[in-house]
Amino acid sequence: MTASDRARPLVALVTHPVEGAGELAQRLVAQGVAACVNLVLVQSVYRWEGEVRDDPETLLVVKTTAGRREELAAILAREHPYAVPELVVLEPQWVEAKYLAWLCGETGEGR
Repeated sequence: MTASDRARPLVALVTHPVEGAGELAQRLVAQGVAACVNLVLVQSVYRWEGEVRDDPETLLVVKTTAGRREELAAILAREHPYAVPELVVLEPQWVEAKYLAWLCGETGEGR
């Protein structure tokens, strides 16, 4: 992966039980895996083990870079309480230049 590829901005969506979501967000930012994590309370309806569930969760909107994507996935695999944690990564079409420079600087993927 080239330096330019590593600096591509990404937005990752991760659901987490309400309890502990803030701590995970803090760790991601403190470790430089994310520049910013928004915490949004949501109500999730999903099927799990043949049963339709309806649970409160926290949606973590993680602003990161392509260079940190695998590290984010590894942290979730190791630390997330769900057997199958949600990790959906989106690539924005455009990010404002000053915000992008800040994001890359905070994740160590400076341009």
